Amino acid sequence: MALDRSDVERLAHLARIGLQDADIPAHTAKLSSIMGLINKMQAVDTTGIQPLSHPLEATQRLRADQVTETDQREELQAIAPATEQGLYLVPRVIE
Repeated sequence: MALDRSDVERLAHLARIGLQDADIPAHTAKLSSIMGLINKMQAVDTTGIQPLSHPLEATQRLRADQVTETDQREELQAIAPATEQGLYLVPRVIE
């Protein structure tokens, strides 16, 4: 698919990109080559090919689910303005 000058000007306007008149032919050629590549990719027969969520079939490394820190609730709540039954008390925002 070949783009012309008006297409590039319209795209630049929609994208809010200011192009100089001298730069439009170069951008037209680049965008036309990109559209040509997309057309080539669209023409490839992909029937029977499963889509991938990621190009590498790898599993994520997981760590053991173990407690690594000590309980510091009492120390942290000691500096809070107001707590009750292990919870922080805050002013009511919604009535």
